[in-house]
Amino acid sequence: MKRTIILLALTGIFAIFAAPVLAQTKECNDEFKSATYGKWYDNRKEHQDVAYQAAKEYLATCPDDPSPYTAAIKKFANDYEKATADVGNKKAFDEAFQKKNYADQIRLGKVILATEPDNSAVYVVMGLAGLGDPNLLSESAQYAKKAIEFVEAGKPFAPLTSKDRALAYLNYVIAKSNLKNNPTDAIPYFLKAAKYEGDLKKNPQLYLELAGAYGEGPVTKLSEAYRAKNYTIETPESKLEIANINQAIDRQIDALARAAALTTDAANKKAVMDVLTGLYKDRNKSEAGLNELVANVLSKPLPEPPTPITSLPTPTAPTAPAAGSQPPASTGATQPGTTGSTKTAGSTGTGTTKPASNTGSVTGTGNGTAKPAASPTPKKPRRANHRRG
Repeated sequence: MKRTIILLALTGIFAIFAAPVLAQTKECNDEFKSATYGKWYDNRKEHQDVAYQAAKEYLATCPDDPSPYTAAIKKFANDYEKATADVGNKKAFDEAFQKKNYADQIRLGKVILATEPDNSAVYVVMGLAGLGDPNLLSESAQYAKKAIEFVEAGKPFAPLTSKDRALAYLNYVIAKSNLKNNPTDAIPYFLKAAKYEGDLKKNPQLYLELAGAYGEGPVTKLSEAYRAKNYTIETPESKLEIANINQAIDRQIDALARAAALTTDAANKKAVMDVLTGLYKDRNKSEAGLNELVANVLSKPLPEPPTPITSLPTPTAPTAPAAGSQPPASTGATQPGTTGSTKTAGSTGTGTTKPASNTGSVTGTGNGTAKPAASPTPKKPRRANHRRG
């Protein structure tokens, strides 16, 4: 009996303490709705944080209220939450940019673009992320393409300081993304990157990679096709194929000459010149004219990708030599895979010339080392000061 009285007493105490709590529970009545709606309405422009709290309170107390108040308050609350999230994402995106966290730049950029698909600055940053992290190159290149469209259309090019600089680096990203698997496709983008005014135009690394793209792309493809036919005698067809191979090799020589002309480090310049000299001699049977080429190459326009040669020049009728003169020396065509020829990736023979497809980036990440085959490994070349801003 005594135990029963104690339990009843405790129940009464709990009821006393629970009463104030029940009294504080808001009721969804006209008085509450009018007061809370008024609080939201009065603060919705100047004090949106206060208005948001009123809106949340209203929706929690009257979740199923069919009045016009509910629709207006619910829209405000949703817009406020979205705007707050956008601000937070942009702040985090800016921090990722400042801290060079390239993976987060891609991740957060996607979130921002979901609500702001025309934000060119976000596309530019995402497009450049691959230069900081080679693992992101393929994905970054897709955003670089879209960024190029925006910049060419006159949209802002921030965080870079000029339109030319932005377009140069964005094209460079696309070129590098193609270099390993589609070197021929990389060539037009390297050429575009090199034509815009800015620091990248003067970076020897770009031209080493362009030479590698020529060597691993058209030179290799054309040489392998030539060897597959296993010519035993020289024919008009074999001459035509050799002319196309040599045209591609000439582009490779031009790119290497530009890299040599722009390289200032003595050890690295020697490594590039060693590769260039071997290729030039295989192509021209002599070193004559090589120094002049390197000295003057930067004053000449960067050549476009070669167009296929479909017919050889019609030979002119020989004229009788003057009395006592000697006939000109034969200038036989260079044949891939033979001694004195230019060997490309995947071929056999002597005279190997294969500038590596380097992954060192202009942002200062990666090793930045040119590694031509059959030559000393050069030291790190000068890098462009790629400060995106």
